[in-house]
This record gives sequence, C-alpha cells and structure tokens, in this order.
Amino acid sequence: MESGILAAANTTPIAGLKCSLFPNNQYQCDVIVAVKRAMASLSLVGCLFMICVIVLFKKYAAFAQRLILYLSVAAFFDSVAYLMGELHPDGPLCDFQAWWLTYFDWSVLLWVCCITFNLYMNAIRSVITEKYEWVYHVLSWGFPLIMSCLPFINDHYGPAGAWCWIKGDDNGVKWRFGIWYGPLFLIIALLFFVYIYIIVMVNRRVKTWEGTYDPDTERSKQLLKEDIKPLKGYPFVYLAVSLFPLIDRIQNAFNPEPVFALMLLHVISSPLHGALNAIVFGMDKETMSKLTPSQIKVAVLNRTAGAALIREYPTGASGNHPTEAEQ
Repeated sequence: MESGILAAANTTPIAGLKCSLFPNNQYQCDVIVAVKRAMASLSLVGCLFMICVIVLFKKYAAFAQRLILYLSVAAFFDSVAYLMGELHPDGPLCDFQAWWLTYFDWSVLLWVCCITFNLYMNAIRSVITEKYEWVYHVLSWGFPLIMSCLPFINDHYGPAGAWCWIKGDDNGVKWRFGIWYGPLFLIIALLFFVYIYIIVMVNRRVKTWEGTYDPDTERSKQLLKEDIKPLKGYPFVYLAVSLFPLIDRIQNAFNPEPVFALMLLHVISSPLHGALNAIVFGMDKETMSKLTPSQIKVAVLNRTAGAALIREYPTGASGNHPTEAEQ
C-alpha cells in the first residue's frame, strides 16, 4: 500500500482506502471482499444450524457430537472473522481483526485435527478418546492463542491486501509462512494421508465382517456407527476447502503478483467450511429423522418448559395426592 494512503488515513474514510492486492483495479478488490463475506454468511448460518440442532436435541450427550459442536463453535467465530474482512487503517481495529482471523483459523484447524485423531483411535486402535477431551480443549483453544499473539511482536499485524492480517512486506511473508501457511501445508498433508489410511483400513475391516457374527464384531460395528460415521466427513470437508487456497499460495510463492481467478476461488472456499459442515451434518440419517415439525416442537417445548411439562407424583397405599401448590 502506498505510504500516501496510510498517511491520509485520519482524513480518508475507510471505504476510500485502496487495497494492495490489485492496486490498479479497485473493482476486483471489491469483488474479492464481497464474495468472501457472502461465503462467510453462508457458513455462519450453517454453523448456527448445527449448534442449534445439537443443543436443542441434546445430541451433545454423545462424545462424537460434542466434537462436532466444538468445531461448529470455532467455525462460527471464524466466519465472523471473514465477515469482518475489509481494509482498515493500520491501528487497533485492524490488529484486532487480524488477531481474530488468525486465532479462529487455527482453532478450526486444530479441532479438525482432534476429530481426525479421534477417528484414527476409534477406527484403527478401537480406543475411545473421550477421557482426553480436556486435552482437546487445551490444544484447540490454548495453542491458537499463542500463535495469534506472536505477530504482535514488532507489529506485524496490519493492512494486508483487501483486509487486515499479517503485513505483506518481506518480513511479513516470512511470518505468514512461519505461523500459518507452513504448518498448515504440513498438517493438511498429514491429514490427507491419515484420512486415506483410515478409509482403507475401515473398508478392509468391514469386508472381513461380512457373513460373520461375533459379539466383539458387533461392538465394533456399533462403534463405527456411533463414533466414526458421524465424524468422517468433517476432515474431508477441510481438505476440500483447503485445495484452492493451497494452489493460490503455491502460485504466490513463485510469482508475487496475485491471479484474480485463483484469489476468487481462494476466498470462495476458505470461509465455506461451516456451510459444507452443515451439509454433512444434515445428511446424517439420525439427525434428519429429528428435523420434522413435530420433533422440533416437542424438543423446543422440552427445552423451554423443562421438567414442568411432566411431573411425577408418589403413589402407594397411603393415597397421597399432590397439593394445590404442587400442581
């Protein structure tokens, strides 16, 4: 960004600031921001849908559903970060937007890692990791705090193209790859191989079960049904939406000049994981069976009225009856 623009930040409206992604074409910058916000809005709605269904029907009683809930909460706030995506003058507001984006991007990634690890332990090792739930929270909420605060060292947060993040100067590029893109690419590669391994091993195990009956086999089948099937789509969604950002950043590494088409695909896919997660969530047969007007009505009444809807009174030979106050 030109120094003259930053110097005039106190007298120039925010809407008048120009992005450095496409300095000669403000329209392309406006399109990038508008598309990013539209995709973030879809994800926001999708995350709210998942959170409401899990809470309304008390699906969080199951560990697998709690993992989905935690991922949805992180993705919800990540969508808010993408909605904030516009150019601000360098200052506290811009730094806050950049920090928020970094924190919840990391949180979503780590919850996907936790889900993948849980899938691996369940499917391959037949180990339920629920007792390590507190470790998942420490990792997925604590580690992002460390990573998102590091760029405050020497003030690396600021205007970064069409929104605020880590600045795009030489040191900023190193910070971008050091605290986000470098670890992200390594984790995505690891997730990809682990996910493929899980699919291969589960399919192989299912084939060995065909035509047999054994109590241990039946328990394994039930584990697959309750703890593996509801979760297996979410790492795939993250891998899918990371494809175009990965291609875009590889292109940036060879040529610093951004390509509008790649950047557009980047901002379409990056905020979209919340919306795609909602589709995966809604495709679950058990969830779909609950999304009927009658089921929703009963669930809402139970959540709002609680125990007042159904009262149990003692019965027996004494013939005790509820008093008027009890009724």
